[in-house]
Amino acid sequence: MKANIILTAAAALLLAACHHHPGEKQHAGESATHAEETHIGEIVFPRAKAEAVGVKVGEVQPRPFREVIRTSGQILPAPDSEVTVSATIGGIVSFPPCMTEGMPVSKGATVATLSSAGMEGGAPAERAKVAYETALRNYQRAQKLLNEQIISQKEYNDLRAAYENARIAYQSVAVGSTGNGQAVASPIDGYVKQCLVREGDYAAAGQALMTVTSTRQLRLRADVPAKYYPRLHGITSARFETPYDHRVHSLDSLDGQRLAYGRTVDTETSFYLPVTFSFNNREDILPGSYATVYLLGEIEDNAIAVPRSALTEEQGTYFVYIQLDDNCYRKQEVTLGPTNGIETRILRGLHPGDRIVTQGAYHVKLAGATSAIPAHSHEH
Repeated sequence: MKANIILTAAAALLLAACHHHPGEKQHAGESATHAEETHIGEIVFPRAKAEAVGVKVGEVQPRPFREVIRTSGQILPAPDSEVTVSATIGGIVSFPPCMTEGMPVSKGATVATLSSAGMEGGAPAERAKVAYETALRNYQRAQKLLNEQIISQKEYNDLRAAYENARIAYQSVAVGSTGNGQAVASPIDGYVKQCLVREGDYAAAGQALMTVTSTRQLRLRADVPAKYYPRLHGITSARFETPYDHRVHSLDSLDGQRLAYGRTVDTETSFYLPVTFSFNNREDILPGSYATVYLLGEIEDNAIAVPRSALTEEQGTYFVYIQLDDNCYRKQEVTLGPTNGIETRILRGLHPGDRIVTQGAYHVKLAGATSAIPAHSHEH
């Protein structure tokens, strides 16, 4: 009879030991009944074994958190940093030596020459010069005739207008006229992005010869899935990684700023919304290249976030493992919020001061599959 009493008392003591654990806080609103149920399903994983497989534990503390949305995008030239160089007259195209795509050019430097030698009508510069000189003589004579009241004011105005038009036409072609033809200059500093004609081709007046782009001002366009639309208003900056240098560039260090984000989706061609930034190209970034983009949200203070390695997933539900003592853990369901790619914000399920498994959660999960018990004694 005494033996039965002693065994019953020992079992009661073991059960009581699992109802409260060192370091585990009793939160407001938790009833005594709930406290008695928390021991169910606790996982025994001896400290020595946990350390052997690299299990690490950390304490949950509120701190600043910044959401990151990972997506794809492209580096684009700014609209005012890319120009099309066009032919000023009709003629045969020739390029300076070594002129090719990617070659740097300076503002005002000759990028092509147009020659009309041997063509019907002769050189445009010579024709414009003859027309200008003729119009000038007619205008000067008209001034004398008007003073002598030989011609009317209307006739004089017509001759003056013809002179002004001839002068403007001559000046426009005389500026770039050389012994070899009409020189065409780059209007900006930059490099040749694309040659649109070949050496020896005939180009008509106004025809596009090449595009020149400046790399000092660029844009970053991120293509974001429409499901993130409610969060786009909070995106303030971005980082991006290019495939040719595998560096992560920060817009904060490149004077970047968000310009706009899309508010409609064309479901026939794309389910993505564009988010566009402008920035100064201080790091030799290649326009036209694709990039992996990390969109940065506003910084939120006093958020609870855990490393991605702390999370396990079962059929769409996520869990962490709370350490109860050196040898015991409890599986805890959590509700996830935004992520920054390294950490994930926890909306529900954790409290400040909880000690959770930050590395090796998968090993604790495996231990739970075989060693979960309804109750056991803890070390105090």
